[in-house]
Amino acid sequence: MKFKQSSVLPGFNLALGYSLLYLSLIVLLPLSALFAKTMGLDWSSFWATVTEARVVATYKVTFGASLIAALINLFVGLLIAWVLVRYPFPGKRFIDALVDLPFALPTAVAGIALATLYAPNGVLGEPLEKIGIKVAFTPLGIVLALTFITLPFVVRTVQPVLEDMEKELEEAASSLGATRWQIFSKVILPTIFPALLTGFTLAFARAIGEFGSVIFIAGNMPFKSEITPLMIISKLEQYDYMGATAIAVVMLVVSFGLLLLINGLQWWMAKRLGRRK
Repeated sequence: MKFKQSSVLPGFNLALGYSLLYLSLIVLLPLSALFAKTMGLDWSSFWATVTEARVVATYKVTFGASLIAALINLFVGLLIAWVLVRYPFPGKRFIDALVDLPFALPTAVAGIALATLYAPNGVLGEPLEKIGIKVAFTPLGIVLALTFITLPFVVRTVQPVLEDMEKELEEAASSLGATRWQIFSKVILPTIFPALLTGFTLAFARAIGEFGSVIFIAGNMPFKSEITPLMIISKLEQYDYMGATAIAVVMLVVSFGLLLLINGLQWWMAKRLGRRK
């Protein structure tokens, strides 16, 4: 006699219904309201608002700094994850817990701390300025803040994949005469690349919308170090709700497009690796 296996979770139909209801209330409804608010503008007014010279300058600062920060963490995050997984050393648990600090630390606190350290009279900012490097109140400060905030996304995405990797594959490649670079590029990298791409995507998406940590160290100078979230706040303070929602829609569409592109690339790579196997 076969017994039907019970589950602590509700059936598929009920679970799917609850999931769609929750996503609709938490995600789709606010986004729909954002688009509905923007419909109050005609196309020419919308285009004039989102292509204003000052607004375009904020796009360049926001997306450029976010891309640089995500690329930095792509390499640094992989290095940290590799060290935490592959090497035992004193203080390893402390370093592992330290990676999650940007998650727990309020972003405003992080911004104030970075601005204090890298200000022209700060502990790190003063010696750097003597050699001609100004960090605080420049685009470099924005990159620094975004790098700090988004580091855990790459480390925590890659770390479990490295932990699950079979070292026998590396040993087999080494016994066949492969160099360290060949082992990394032919054995390790194809395995961790989807996780790396996911971590990069999460870091980039998080950096685009960051406000608290950036606002204190950016300087907020128009056409130089002003970010798009600050421009949206400025529009709201001026009671220009249509302009704020129009800029927010552009940020949303671009972010969603980039996420969709990277997810498509992940699917293509997974399909390609599946064919090789």
